[in-house]
Amino acid sequence: MRNQPSYRPDLNVPVEGLANERFKRSFSSWFWGSITAAAVLHFVIFAYFPSMAVAAAGSGVTITEVVNIPPDVDIPPPPDALRRPAQPVISAVLIDDVLPLAPNTILGDGPGLPPPPKPTAAETVPDGPGGFVVHTLKPKMLNQDEVNRVLEREYPALLKDAGIGGKATVWLFIDEEGVVRDQRVKESSGHAGLDAAALKVVTVARFSPAKNRDKTVALWIALDITFKANQQSVG
Repeated sequence: MRNQPSYRPDLNVPVEGLANERFKRSFSSWFWGSITAAAVLHFVIFAYFPSMAVAAAGSGVTITEVVNIPPDVDIPPPPDALRRPAQPVISAVLIDDVLPLAPNTILGDGPGLPPPPKPTAAETVPDGPGGFVVHTLKPKMLNQDEVNRVLEREYPALLKDAGIGGKATVWLFIDEEGVVRDQRVKESSGHAGLDAAALKVVTVARFSPAKNRDKTVALWIALDITFKANQQSVG
């Protein structure tokens, strides 16, 4: 008696007629056919391409040349190993904050070197008028009346009696204390006697020193000395 085919109740078709059943029956032949084809392919590759190799990845290999040292060459010994620094040792002895100083053997036990000497008047006077000195307060003559009396006294009698006068402009260098340290003729009056008298007159003049803010400064000023037969003036 022949076996009756089985049926799926939901499809009402024989189970052997389904695609899934047909694939299961043909799977075995496909599997063994694939294994045979892979084996044949590997055999052909190894038979006809025996020199195939895998390229090395990464950087190339560096070859170091070895140098043979002759036996008669002295090879210096290797350097000594570096020593580690010594650990600091904390002393148990207390040290006073104030250390005694040794006596000064150069200056002795006295008050020290004397102060440098002050420059003389000749050293403080520049070679001549020139350059502008910054100042905020000009010098002011303090003894105008005395200077006028000296001017009348120093007026050359011959020129005064002859009615000859003139004006001489004089350079004056006034130091930080208001003292006239140097005097020179800037513009002549036209008479040597009047120029000489003008230089004598300004020697008795006293000034308040020029200042640059709160600091006194030395500088050159120009002063007019006027001689007249009946009247003389300074300024």
